[in-house]
Amino acid sequence: MMIITDSASDITLQEAREMGVEMVSLQIKFSDGDFIQEKEEDFCRFFEKLAKEKDLPVTSQPSPEDFLKLYREAKEKEEDVLVITLSGGLSGTVNAANLAKQISEYDRVWIVDSEQAIITQRFLVQRAVSMRAEGKSVEEIVACLDNLKKRLVVCGMLDTLTYLKKGGRIPAPLAVIGNMLQIKPIIELKDKVLVMLGKARGRNGGKKCLWKEFESYEIDEKEPVYFGYTSNKEIVQQFMEETVEKYGIKQYAMYAVGGIIGTHVGPSCIAISFVKKK
Repeated sequence: MMIITDSASDITLQEAREMGVEMVSLQIKFSDGDFIQEKEEDFCRFFEKLAKEKDLPVTSQPSPEDFLKLYREAKEKEEDVLVITLSGGLSGTVNAANLAKQISEYDRVWIVDSEQAIITQRFLVQRAVSMRAEGKSVEEIVACLDNLKKRLVVCGMLDTLTYLKKGGRIPAPLAVIGNMLQIKPIIELKDKVLVMLGKARGRNGGKKCLWKEFESYEIDEKEPVYFGYTSNKEIVQQFMEETVEKYGIKQYAMYAVGGIIGTHVGPSCIAISFVKKK
């Protein structure tokens, strides 16, 4: 079985090779050319570059041809194909995957709109890889992912309003005042799109908001809690340790967030994800 995902999962090309996953890349284009996320170190390099640039880089979805090449490879080998894409509410990547399926005329392609991004999209890909190793069928894996994606929650704290301003999402004067007051926006991926949950004063206030959101759900303790960070690993390392101790979490992991979503949220962002009970 061929498993395909896109780079919004923040699985690096190096990791994808180790996992046996095919990667289709969304493009990140700075003024001086494309930026490739080959290794985790490239994520840090991305945010260093982002901080120096006047304008945000342009991100764009893959073309149907990117998927089509992989479908044709699988067709030659008579392999099942499972595609797990970035949320259709954030990108047209899933549309490109579907169009490529129509062109390929290969009916052994299953496409899952993850309805997720970053660490929760990664979670679904990792689950698919584990189930493939267990010998599960593509139908069984799709059914599991369709269940899990509805129960995944991911929320985060932005460290600065600067990148919302650069992206035209808030006026410049509001960003200046907000940064002076150390306002930290709290966001969540909900119904396929990023929404603003609220705002907090200072990083400690932001942590309390994330914990309050965590406490508002009945957590499925059989599933791991994931933590994500953009460029400042130490900040989320501390948040993870505090959260694990506070709630007695047994399964957890921490991952870097790259440029596809990082372009819009900026550096030093904290994210937490978990699976709620049915």
